[in-house]
Amino acid sequence: MIKNFTRRGPEFYRYLWRLSLPMILQNLITFSLGLIDTFMVSQLGNTEMAAVTTANVPVFLLISLVFGVQSGLGILVSQYWGKKDLKNISRALGVASILGTTIALLLGILFFLFPVPIMDLLSNKHELSILGAPYLKVIGFSYVFNMLSSIYVSAQRSVENPNFGMKLFGFSTILNTVLNYLLIYGKCGLPALGIKGAAIATLLARLSEVSICLICALRSKTIPLDLPAFFRPGKEMLRRFIKYSSPVLLNEIGWGLGNSLLTVILGYTVNSVAFLAAYSVTGNLGRLFLVVCFGLGAATAVIVGKAIGEGQSNNEVMDLSRTLLRFTTLVAIGLSVVSLLLVPLLFRPVVFPLFRLYGESAVIATALAVASFASTPLHAYAISAVTGVMRAGGDVNWAAALDLLPQWLIALPVTVLVALVFRCDCWIIAFAIQAESIFKVPMCIVHINKAHWIHDVTVSREES
Repeated sequence: MIKNFTRRGPEFYRYLWRLSLPMILQNLITFSLGLIDTFMVSQLGNTEMAAVTTANVPVFLLISLVFGVQSGLGILVSQYWGKKDLKNISRALGVASILGTTIALLLGILFFLFPVPIMDLLSNKHELSILGAPYLKVIGFSYVFNMLSSIYVSAQRSVENPNFGMKLFGFSTILNTVLNYLLIYGKCGLPALGIKGAAIATLLARLSEVSICLICALRSKTIPLDLPAFFRPGKEMLRRFIKYSSPVLLNEIGWGLGNSLLTVILGYTVNSVAFLAAYSVTGNLGRLFLVVCFGLGAATAVIVGKAIGEGQSNNEVMDLSRTLLRFTTLVAIGLSVVSLLLVPLLFRPVVFPLFRLYGESAVIATALAVASFASTPLHAYAISAVTGVMRAGGDVNWAAALDLLPQWLIALPVTVLVALVFRCDCWIIAFAIQAESIFKVPMCIVHINKAHWIHDVTVSREES
């Protein structure tokens, strides 16, 4: 393994970090916003935080939808970039923008019209539905704009310009944080809107993102936007996008639904308010440590996709992918050790009290944090294998299967049993939530070693 690392040379790893670091910072900014939102809402009380956590369950499906369209677009753009085919990049952007915003808008309208009935399905406490409904009615529409900005960020990332997303989301996070403070608590003469203010702040920040992306898209020299190709992408690009992005989209929606069901399961436990409050905080903390793994996974997708687009041999692509996966896992082991040490040193005595997690909530939060941090190397490998290697290689069907089956057939049933049927201790529930990665990683290793996942997705039916 060490020989495999050293054979690449320092220039390769400098290139990898040049791609990864802006994406790591972008993800850190994005997840920090979630933590800031949680912190500000937590000051209103555990019930308000539980209400927002419940409202974010259907919203998580929208987030998964955004990530699915973004990832599907990245598959095409990274390989077209390897061929320097700018016109087809504009066509792919057009298809992604039209389809993505249409679906996001329909879901936003659904959340606006039926917030309480939707939330009643997710918890056994109707008062949480009443409290969280104003938040859900507004927050859904913010993801229509987030869809557009994320699509453009994905295109820039896939042409080896990850700095754009970092700067864009850095600006919007600062704006969102300031607006949160003003609208949640009613500062500077503005009304105190509580959790509804958090949703309005997010909506305004997303509008600013889209405005910036529109200006940059019209002025970009790296991938100049071909407006005729964007608005009339053609049936062949539509077919190609649907072929490679629809499994990714279904994968992300299915994974998002499964992840949301975990929140629903916790919402039906006897101590649901304490569990939901703890899960909200530790979920955001866990994502903060996974940002490095998400960044490396995104860089892996760009590097592997470009290599395939350039026409490198299967052996070269396989060797490249193994190096990237091993490196990601090694980094994740270091992150796991650091995060586990921080649980007794920082999180339990300092961070949890800041979020008003005391007594039972603090115990639950500790269990959830330890289980999540201990599983970081497994999550890191799975992220890079599924979203990086297999998707970049166009093997979207197997990527979806390997991502979803362990979650739906193992993690969800086991969590239902230990949390709702046997009502086990919070430590057992915490590790049951992480069970999918134990099975997902060996399945991914076996499939990637077969090398059947390498496909040139830019080749039309006539050419193939």
